[in-house]
Amino acid sequence: MENHAFTEVIYNILYEFFPNNCESIYKNSELLQYLNIKTRSANKESKSRGSFANLYAIYVLLEDYISKGFAKNGKYSNYEGAIFTNLFKRQRELPFGSKLQNHALNHRLNEEFRKFFPNCDYIPILKDSTTNRYWINENLINIVLDNNHYNIAEVVIKIIDKYVETKQKSFNDFIATCTIICKNNNKKMAEQFIKKLLAPYTDARLFEIVSFSILKYYYKSQYIYFGFSLDNIKKEYLHLYKTGRTNANDGGIDFVMKPLGRFFQVTETLDFKKYFLDIDKIERYPITFVIKSEENEDELINKIKTCAISSYGILAIVDKYMNCIEEVFNIPKLLMIFDDIIKQGYLDDILNEIVLQSKLEFNFNEEYCEDDIDI
Repeated sequence: MENHAFTEVIYNILYEFFPNNCESIYKNSELLQYLNIKTRSANKESKSRGSFANLYAIYVLLEDYISKGFAKNGKYSNYEGAIFTNLFKRQRELPFGSKLQNHALNHRLNEEFRKFFPNCDYIPILKDSTTNRYWINENLINIVLDNNHYNIAEVVIKIIDKYVETKQKSFNDFIATCTIICKNNNKKMAEQFIKKLLAPYTDARLFEIVSFSILKYYYKSQYIYFGFSLDNIKKEYLHLYKTGRTNANDGGIDFVMKPLGRFFQVTETLDFKKYFLDIDKIERYPITFVIKSEENEDELINKIKTCAISSYGILAIVDKYMNCIEEVFNIPKLLMIFDDIIKQGYLDDILNEIVLQSKLEFNFNEEYCEDDIDI
């Protein structure tokens, strides 16, 4: 299992509870290993976005498990189960959780867990569809070593708490840094700060926000002549809209442009199946992809096409999909556009847009101390 910056935190918490067996418990716990996978993004330079839905599904079930004393009395098998509405309400009370959907509790967590641990006999969530009651699978939180039983419920809760705390600090620091740069009106610092966010290791949600902010002002000064009759042709400036949150299940549309009706999708993968799925979702309507990659635009297109041909084997099918890709924006292209629109005087607007969209995305109401931020 791959280690990362947060792995040490997981081990330290495990050591607090089980100092003599922490490594053996970790090696025998698929659930702890799953947490290690899902907390990669605690490192600010991780390619992974923050992942709260599946972690919170585990969290609320374990909260219910611990609060009712099952971690100590061992009578969970007789429990009637937690009520879905209570679990769902609790998820949305947690940091970053106000917009979470029900997918993790109902199927997404179990599906992803199976993907990472196909040989494991257990899934994390058990559900009775007739009563809408839920249970955490005790087989994943009771670890047996040499006939000794170790319950890791409280360990898992503390690990998730620490991960959320780390992510909160990271995003609070980000917002604070943006705010300080705006207040100081330091153009050079603002330019360098935004360029640093256009990198392959940037958090996926921040990359989407920065991409949107740059493209919004890139198109802002462009216009077309538009009308329903020759006598009523008007000059219309292009306006890019963000369609929702970055993790929304919106059919693969991240940005929409008016009045041209162009669709934009932001992605960090080169898996052709993801591109073709997005195209299928909108019935093969032309779409522009913003790709978090430094590779050449033509190389990106060729990689997608080559993999698709290898899988499908029929060029006619692949071409129908590839012809739907209207344009590709990679990191170098975004940087070039950014340099151009800085010259047009949009630097402050872009930074303010990044702050606005980030606060909306991450539900920022927390106060922070600007003196604690190192920029």
